[in-house]
Amino acid sequence: MREPLLLIPGLMCTSDLFKPQIAAFSGDRQVVVADHTGADDMRSIAEQILSNAPERFALAGLSMGVYLALEIMSVAPQRVARLALLDGKARLDTTEELAARRALLKMADDGHYLNITLDVLLTRLVAGSRALEPDLRDTIVKMATYTGVAVFRRQMAAIINRPDYLPRLQDISCQTLVLTGCEDVITPPEYARELADRISDARLELIAGSGHLATLEAPDAVNAALRQWLG
Repeated sequence: MREPLLLIPGLMCTSDLFKPQIAAFSGDRQVVVADHTGADDMRSIAEQILSNAPERFALAGLSMGVYLALEIMSVAPQRVARLALLDGKARLDTTEELAARRALLKMADDGHYLNITLDVLLTRLVAGSRALEPDLRDTIVKMATYTGVAVFRRQMAAIINRPDYLPRLQDISCQTLVLTGCEDVITPPEYARELADRISDARLELIAGSGHLATLEAPDAVNAALRQWLG
């Protein structure tokens, strides 16, 4: 039987982030979307995910899901058959990035949670003018609305206080796909190259015309890369 596929969404994202992948792969294998909402530190979230995951699985995470995938590789690498790191990074945030995260938390504290998506993130999450596409925009807003303020605060605390995963990349030995949208301004392609360079068995895929949410922006290209990765 084909190994299950475990998917970990990003900050303020739900299973809708992987809707095209669920449709593409659930016909011939179990596809599970992790719950990454229940704690405010990476280790605890990773342990919660593992407690509900199949015994052994292919693991793919996007954005915040990359941090959690790397945490799982630290906690239980023997359970991961293969690894896919989508639109993410391993290194810690810069001073400017940390300040931007804290500014978003202040917006939430001031009662402007949905404005984080509508006024700040929407044009940064996807490539160029794609933020104006109604279906894509509606999906992003729907995910943020479903996530809510309390979960957003927990997820952001986990991201801000996460460890530096760069030194751990050399310990990853399973087959790894590193994939990023060429127009990703949140975790640009140089972060993907850094991941691929430091993981021994890594393949790099850069997706033209896609920003940070490649699974939704370029589902056919992402699914083709994942299909090759899954073998």
